Amino acid sequence: MTKQELISFCLTFAGAYEDYPFVGQTAHSDDGEWTLIRHRTNKKSFAHVYERNMKLCINLKCEPIRAELLRDAFNDIVPGWHMNKAHWNTIYIGGDVLFDEVCELIQHSYDLTKPKRRLRH
Repeated sequence: MTKQELISFCLTFAGAYEDYPFVGQTAHSDDGEWTLIRHRTNKKSFAHVYERNMKLCINLKCEPIRAELLRDAFNDIVPGWHMNKAHWNTIYIGGDVLFDEVCELIQHSYDLTKPKRRLRH
């Protein structure tokens, strides 16, 4: 899976758009360009796609207990790089995490960060 294929898949979610907030900043320049995939309505990001140490990576939000279980189950899922380690995982693409599992984890991250529905009285 290429970086563009990963971004394109993320953009299939309703209201998703890509953002490049770090362009021109030195904080991430050694690691390549970061693409954030956000919800249009609340601007929260649910996927961060980038390359680090010549590996394609994606940071995804995850429920903390599930995040720990995934890190134990897969060598290529680690605590989120540059993120809250309890709530975010980094997945190295092309390793021991199958494409279907990556897609499921993107969906999970999308669901965790989507706008909350307001209850009407």
